[in-house]
Amino acid sequence: MLTNEKVEEMMTSPSKELIAEMKILDGDLLILGIGGKMGPTLAKLAKRAIDEAGVSKRVIGVSRFSSGNLREELEACGIETIIADLLNDEDLQKLPQAENVIYMAGNKFGTQGNEHFTWAMNAYLPGRVAEKYQKSRIVVFSTGNVYPLTSVAQGECTEDHPVNPVGEYAQSCLGRERIMTYFSHKNGTPALLFRLNYAIDMKYGVLLELGKCVYEGRPVDVTMGHVNVIWQGDANEYALRSISLCSSPPKILNITGPEKISVRWISEQFASRFNKKASFTGEEQSTALLNNASHSHQLFGYPKVSLMQMIDWTAEWIEAKGETHNKPTHFQERQGAY
Repeated sequence: MLTNEKVEEMMTSPSKELIAEMKILDGDLLILGIGGKMGPTLAKLAKRAIDEAGVSKRVIGVSRFSSGNLREELEACGIETIIADLLNDEDLQKLPQAENVIYMAGNKFGTQGNEHFTWAMNAYLPGRVAEKYQKSRIVVFSTGNVYPLTSVAQGECTEDHPVNPVGEYAQSCLGRERIMTYFSHKNGTPALLFRLNYAIDMKYGVLLELGKCVYEGRPVDVTMGHVNVIWQGDANEYALRSISLCSSPPKILNITGPEKISVRWISEQFASRFNKKASFTGEEQSTALLNNASHSHQLFGYPKVSLMQMIDWTAEWIEAKGETHNKPTHFQERQGAY
């Protein structure tokens, strides 16, 4: 029976490879924007890997911590926390230096009608952070949305595919990459651009959204007919192992699962587990937002949690009425309006 505690245990259990890398990595780890969907489990994974490696490094998480008990939860795990508004330059300049930085701060949902804030978070702030941490290694969370929609028949975007972001959110994310790249050239800062889509956990994600549609008898929109997904625990591990790959100019790395998955097929998989019939609306288009992460798999190995395992866990979670964030992913969005 899946529980919140069991899911978190699975997501924060380090591999022997990560433990070995934490053993030889020099310096502390600073996570900027730890309060988002992935930050807490990434920090806990890092702390467990460091402890199991038998080395002494600080894991420091920075966020506004404006609601809930996340700060207390993290500190109970041995993670130091700092309350800061990163757009407030006084707060930013007071932050401690660290040899290793995971940059997760950004804005996506709510961009429409609030574009100026999204650009400030995603394109202005990275420059301020890059200047502050010019002597650090920086893993910069980005997104596969910087690529265009591509032909389902002709293959997914590799790291050398020309970017062509659709909509202001994706454009601002490319802005983040360009600004970080500028300062990497200017200051010699080693960095890595971590182009991720889509990370899955039990409380949020493409699989949860599709599974709930089927379980509740609602039609599944198949207009965006294909997706990539990856277990959040695997994505977190890849991010931490990417620290040692930082370079100047920045290395680019696509992060997702190995499959190009049919939305219709996923829905039918859930239908068979729920003993229900899936219904559909729309028609599969010939293009989709699809990334080829084979280079990251070459570097780190294939994700440890398989697609079928994610579907099984998600189905069990839905049937048990497990806790969710109750927020749509908008993965079907084809015009970039978030």
